[in-house]
Amino acid sequence: MPINFAPAVFEVKNLSYKINGTDIIKDISLLIKQGEYAAVVGPNGGGKTTLIRLLLGLEKRDSGSIKLFGKEQKAFKSWNKIGFVPQRVSQIDEYFPATVEEVVKMGRTALRGLFSRETKMDRDAVEHAMAKMDVANLKEKLVGELSGGQRQRVMIARALASEPEVLILDEPNTGVDMVSQNRFYALLKELNQKDGMTILFITHDVGVIADDIQTMLCINQTLLACNNPHEVLSCSEMSKLYGIDAHLVHHHHH
Repeated sequence: MPINFAPAVFEVKNLSYKINGTDIIKDISLLIKQGEYAAVVGPNGGGKTTLIRLLLGLEKRDSGSIKLFGKEQKAFKSWNKIGFVPQRVSQIDEYFPATVEEVVKMGRTALRGLFSRETKMDRDAVEHAMAKMDVANLKEKLVGELSGGQRQRVMIARALASEPEVLILDEPNTGVDMVSQNRFYALLKELNQKDGMTILFITHDVGVIADDIQTMLCINQTLLACNNPHEVLSCSEMSKLYGIDAHLVHHHHH
């Protein structure tokens, strides 16, 4: 393995964020390296989504520093390097009047601005993203007509259309059936291992992907653990995180 001198994708130091004087995120420091597959876990209201929003500059931090690809967040301009799949993507309004292809194209507009002309590169990237997520055969269909699992893949294709180096997913499995979920995990693993994509994934279902992930960030206001997924899955760590007696079942899937 060659030594990787590339700057970390995310370098966070002493990050804090309050709402009305209440700590939502408190003094978190973490490093996500290029090519890493990291899961973010923690109780509801523990600050997981807030952490992601802070990384993406969607919320303003109270203190601490955030660097992206070695640059201070203020100076960082290459947002196309980061694909984001927000929560509840499978629950799009069924009357949403856009086709699969139109939705995936939205992933490119951020890159080229709304009014500039679509290029062959744009079209190729959209085709490639749809093929990768196996939704090319659905491209004429309205998103509202799709199943939860299909919508989920469309939203990931939209994030991939900007040809990002990092994919951030915020619990995208809500409302998606088991078969689609397993297929989705296999796709993520492939993106990470074959394409070298860095993945940061908020999930409650960590047992399923414990074999795929390299790092687990356990967040409940502060960062409680950041280490080997299998070790973290021991009950004492999970009980500390959720404040309950946790018994996690570890699924081995192949």
